[in-house]
This record gives sequence, C-alpha cells and structure tokens, in this order.
Amino acid sequence: MLKQSLSQKLLQKLSPQQIQFIKLLQMTTADFEERVEQELLDNPAIEKGEEEVVAVTSAIEKTKDEFSNEDSLNDDFNSADHYDNDDFNVSEFLSGDDATASYKMADDYNSGDEEQKEIPIAYQQSFYDFLVEQTHANFDNENDLQLALHLVGNIEEDGYLRRDLSAIVNDLAFTENISATEEQLERILTKIQNFDPPGVGARDLQECLLLQLYKKDYGDNKDIDLAEKILNLHMEAFVKKHYDKIKKSLKIDDEELKGAIKEITKLNPKPGQSQSISTSQYIIPDFTVNNHDGHLSVTLNSRNAPELKLSHSYSETLQAYDKDTKNDKTLKDAVQYIKQKLDGAKWFIDSVKQRQQTLQLTMNAIVDAQYDFFLYGDEVSLKPMILKDIADKIGMDISTVSRVANSKYVQTDFGIYPLKYFFSEGILSDSGEEVSNKEVKKILSNAVGGEDKQKPLTDEALMAILKQKGYNIARRTVAKYREQLNIPVARLRKEIK
Repeated sequence: MLKQSLSQKLLQKLSPQQIQFIKLLQMTTADFEERVEQELLDNPAIEKGEEEVVAVTSAIEKTKDEFSNEDSLNDDFNSADHYDNDDFNVSEFLSGDDATASYKMADDYNSGDEEQKEIPIAYQQSFYDFLVEQTHANFDNENDLQLALHLVGNIEEDGYLRRDLSAIVNDLAFTENISATEEQLERILTKIQNFDPPGVGARDLQECLLLQLYKKDYGDNKDIDLAEKILNLHMEAFVKKHYDKIKKSLKIDDEELKGAIKEITKLNPKPGQSQSISTSQYIIPDFTVNNHDGHLSVTLNSRNAPELKLSHSYSETLQAYDKDTKNDKTLKDAVQYIKQKLDGAKWFIDSVKQRQQTLQLTMNAIVDAQYDFFLYGDEVSLKPMILKDIADKIGMDISTVSRVANSKYVQTDFGIYPLKYFFSEGILSDSGEEVSNKEVKKILSNAVGGEDKQKPLTDEALMAILKQKGYNIARRTVAKYREQLNIPVARLRKEIK
C-alpha cells in the first residue's frame, strides 16, 4: 500500500553561472587563456575587443574604495534573469615510505633559489615505455616475453615491484589464462633487474640498493664490498644509524665505515624517478607587486583580463528575427539558437569579469596584510594570516579565497611566490606579540644547518634554542615544524667523522 509523506531537505545548489565562475577562478593563467580561446571557438556570439595591453591596477590604499561594493559583485549570482536552466547540485559538480626517506639524508629542507623566474621541467620518455622497450630487446622467447611484459606492467612508478609473485601467478591464470610458476617469474625478474635504471624491479629498499651496488662492483673496490656487507647483514642498523653496532660486528674502523657509507649514499632509492615522464611547465605570475618609493601597487597580469564583447552581428540578427511576424518553425529554431549563444556569451563574459575582480580583491587584501614583506622582502616580517582573515576582509567565502591562493603566483622585487606562501599560523612570543610560524621555522632551519653533525640537535635542544629567543613552544610542536621542513630526527642526521 502506497503511503504519502512530507519531508524537508536542505540542499546547497549552484547556478550554471556560479559553477562557471568557480571553474574559471581556480584556473592558472595558462589554463584560463586556453579556456577563453576555446570559448571563442565554440561560441560565435563572443568576440575579442581591440587587442591592447590591459592592466587592472590599483593602489593598495584605494582597495576598499574601489572594491568594497560586494553586493554589485554578487548581483549577477542572484539575478533570476540569467538562469533559464535548472540549478546544479553541488555534490554532483564536485564529484566531477619511511625507510626510503631515512637511509639517505639530503638537504631537502633547504629552499630553492627564490629569484628563479621560471621552472622548466624537461620532457623525458615514460618510465613504462622505457622498460617495455628493453623487454622486447632482451626476450626472444614468446612465452617469456609475455610474462616479462606482465611483470613490467606491475612495476610501480618509483621502480619497485611490490606485488608478491604468487599474486602475479594468480593474475596470469585468471585474467590471461596463462599458466606460470613462481620459479619462472623469479628467473624472468632476475633478468629484468639487470635493466636500466639500476635497481629497477626490486621488491624492497635493501634489494634496490644491492642491485645498484652489484652493477658498480666491476673491480677491486673495498668500499663497495663493505657496502654490500652492510646492506646484506646490517640493513636495519644502517637505516637507524647504529654505526657503533656495525663497526663492532664487522670489525672495521671509522674510515672504512665512512667509505662504505659514501658509496651507499650515491645510490638512488627510487630508480623510477630518473625516468619519469613530464612536460615543460613554466610559472606565469598572475600578479605583479610594484614598489614606487614605498607605495605599493598591484597589477593583474593582462592575460587574465581579456577584452571580450558580444557579437554585434548576432545581436542585430536576433533583433531582426524578433521583428519578423512569420510563424515559421525554422525561424523559431534559429532564434532559439541565437538566444542560447548570446545567453552563454553573457554568462561567460560576466564570469570573466567577476574572476578579474575577485583576483584583484584578494591580492590587494593580501598585500595590505603583508605590506612590510612586499616592501622589504624579509621573511621575518611576515604576519600570521589565515584564509578567514582575507575572506572577512573582502566579504567573500573562505572557499573562494582558497581557490585563488592554491593556484596563483605573484611576482615581487624579491622573486615569484605562490599566494599560499603568505598564509601561516600565529605564535605568541614572550613579549605577547603574535608572529608567523615561518619565523620559527627559519630559526629551526638555521639551527639544524649550523649544528655539529656528529652531535645533532635533538628536539629538546631545538626547543631550548627557541625558548632562548622568546618562543615557548612544546616539543611536539617543534617536531611538527621539523617534519614540515623535511628535517629528519637527530639520530638520522648523525654523521661519522
């Protein structure tokens, strides 16, 4: 028996134009340019205006006066005239290894050259294709070749084969109807492990490093021989840097151990990374902050502010059709098509304009909040700032500010920075002043950089250094900041003489 009932649901929905605006807002400058060009191709009702350099510039002091009218910014969102289609559901729209790190301690926590304007990444052959190419060159037997290709397909991007051979045997039997044994796969894997790059096909870090040493051991090299012994017999002690235990067991001195460790640290713990595929990418600053005798101004990259307009020919054609009194189905279809294209063009142009205004608003608020940094470029002058601070200042939602901060860059006199660089938590000093945690991280980084590597500073020692400088921070907080800086614990930073 059917029953009727009433229920209330609270759903958040976005209009088509809101969705379009959100997508445009989170795009990088390069992606936005491509999107505009694609829209110009898809919608003939949009035309480019006169090609000229457009710079949306405003002084920081005029930010509130020029962009304080948030109501006008949201009028397009709330206007019913813009939306003839049904609303979109938000949920539907949104649905659109410690051992490796510890065996070799590099200075990963040091920042790169901040003055670098572009970061090119060279194109390389894909790792998988590189292995397949070698597989075809090294296996003549058709059955072995098929098994080898299956094994290569299970090798992960870092170069490791982490699946058990027994599981691969079952895969071959059930998915490809191929009968194989673990002994067959082991024989073929041994051959694959001789491929380039050295270490490929290893099942764990120990095997990966040993494979690389075996390839290097083509002469009488005592350091390599000792390195092989250490990895074979004392891998766990080596990872934990229990050097005294290793020296006692192998009856070696500091110099011999140092030579062996030097050979091990030359090895690559992730061989697949050397053959990873990538394409060239360049950072395109979305904003430029200029300092004019102590007066800062923000300029939006002109590529983010294209001149777009409605096609006059389409508008005139629509007006002519509206005046025609003939009741013709073909004519009605033409009118409907033109109206759809014009509506789509209006939505897109409005979204582009709103994107420009939102970017300018957000950047102006960031510069206003971090004025001293943009004047002098000193990291210590950065103030604590979270997304909510900027959102409250410009009268927008936190998610909107987050979309801007996560994908945009600004060019300053001191280099190019991602906008998220300027957001950080606050810490109270002994004087009661709230400072950015970036200042604390810089102190930690400097302390670790200048420590005695034979007696590295523990978290308690780092906590004491911070306390001397006026920062009463708990040890667990020190550990958290140290991990964020990719600085290992003191035991793993220890070096022998």
